[in-house]
Amino acid sequence: MSGFVSFVGSGPGDPELLTLKAVARLGAADVVLFDDLSSGPLLSHVRPGADLVAVGKRAGRASPTQAHVSRLLVDHAATGARVVRLKSGDPAIFGRLEEEILALRAARIAFEIVPGVTSASAAAAAAAIPLTRRLNARRVQFVTGHDVTGGLPTLNMAALADSDATTVVFMPKRTFAELAARLVDHGLSPDTPALLAENVGNSGQRLVRSTIAALAQTLRVEIGTAPALILYGPLMEEET
Repeated sequence: MSGFVSFVGSGPGDPELLTLKAVARLGAADVVLFDDLSSGPLLSHVRPGADLVAVGKRAGRASPTQAHVSRLLVDHAATGARVVRLKSGDPAIFGRLEEEILALRAARIAFEIVPGVTSASAAAAAAAIPLTRRLNARRVQFVTGHDVTGGLPTLNMAALADSDATTVVFMPKRTFAELAARLVDHGLSPDTPALLAENVGNSGQRLVRSTIAALAQTLRVEIGTAPALILYGPLMEEET
């Protein structure tokens, strides 16, 4: 008899941002496959005796392949286990969710998706800013800062250079200097307000308010290893 897989969003790392449903699934799981950013205090909600399997992938570090992670999900569920796949933020946003769903469907294993608080929302909350404004920030767009090769992916630059949108760039630091130059080439002001948010929802959280040009210059010199995202647009202006 096949088991069941729950894809659970862990939020940005703060255990208090877990949903009640996420806590319930962790407490009932036989096996938890977790990402690097979904570890630490979050795992205190896992019941004693459950198997914990680290499957996190981080840039520049040895990591399990996506095929291996998908295989683990299928193999554990095939034993009849209740499996939680714990993903940072919301599992549907740049979380490689589709590949894992396809593997489960091919093996005829049932699953559910438990959404989580995305780090974009958590970063905006930490900075005490909204993501939208009725008159000049009516649209929010999420993009990834790198493709499978680690380079800047093919992006809709006209959309990303829209000065009336809030744009959130996930995994941005290695490619943001190149992205900022292309944004300026497509008409976005280099003085567009930007926010670098590192370690959101965790100890060591750091919020840096800047502009796209100044932030690009900073990241040309020092990238660092802290997980981060960058938000830019009219609502990221300096605090007054």
